Amino acid sequence: MSDSQTFAGKAVLISGATSGIGRATALAFAGAGALLLLTGRDAARGAAVEAECRALGAAAAFHAADLREPDAPAAAVRQILGRFGRLDVAFNNAGFQERRAALPAQSLATYEAVFDLNCRALFLAMKAQIPAMLAAGGGAIVNNISVSALRNPNPGLALYAAAKAAALAMTRAAAMEHAGQGLRINAVSPGRVATPMMLAAGLDPAKVAASLPLGRMGRPEEVAAAVLWLASPAASYIVGHNLCADGGFLAA
Repeated sequence: MSDSQTFAGKAVLISGATSGIGRATALAFAGAGALLLLTGRDAARGAAVEAECRALGAAAAFHAADLREPDAPAAAVRQILGRFGRLDVAFNNAGFQERRAALPAQSLATYEAVFDLNCRALFLAMKAQIPAMLAAGGGAIVNNISVSALRNPNPGLALYAAAKAAALAMTRAAAMEHAGQGLRINAVSPGRVATPMMLAAGLDPAKVAASLPLGRMGRPEEVAAAVLWLASPAASYIVGHNLCADGGFLAA
C-alpha cells in the first residue's frame, strides 16, 4: 500500500498473527495506521509481534487465544470492541494442516482437528464479526483459504483440501448474504509461500520453487499486500472473490 494511513483509525482483528502470513499482515496493517488486535496461541511470539507493530507507531495489543475453544472467536471480538470500540476489518488467518498420509491412514481425531480450526472456528469467527461490523456501518472480512481448496497440490492432504474447500464455500455464501449491507467478505488463497507451516511439511524448497511459473516461492509479505488491498477502499467493488496469490500455480 502506498498510503501509510490507509487504515488510520480502523480497528483490525488478525488471527494466527504470531508468524508467517499473519505476522506479515499485522506489520503491514501497522504501517498503514491501523488499530490492531492480534490473536494466537503462542503468547511469547504474540508479544514479540505486538512490539514490532508498536515500533511502527501502531496501537496494537495481543490477545492469547486458542480458536479450537468454541468461545475464543467471540472473545476476540469482545476484546477488540472493548479496546477500540469498533471492528472494521478482520483477517481470519489461523489454520491447521494434518500430517501427510493417505486418507485411509487418517484418524477421526485428525479429521476433527482439521475441520475444527479451518471450518468451525471460521464459522464462529464470522458469526461474531459480522454483527459487530454491521453495528459500525460495515467493514471488510478477508479469510485465508488456500489453493488447495481449488486444486489439491499434494498427496496426503485430503482433509486440509476438503476443509479449505468448505471454508471457501462458506466465505462466498456469507459474502452474498451481506453484500448489500456495507460488508465485503472475500478470500485470499496463498500458494507455495515460505511460511513455518509450509516449511515444516518437509518439502524441498528448491524443488517447489522450480515447479512454479515464477520460479520461486512466495513471501508472506506478498500475501499480506493482497489482504490489505482486499480490505481497503481500493477494492470497494470486490465481494465474494478469492484472490489467489500463488505465483501462477493454478494457471500452470
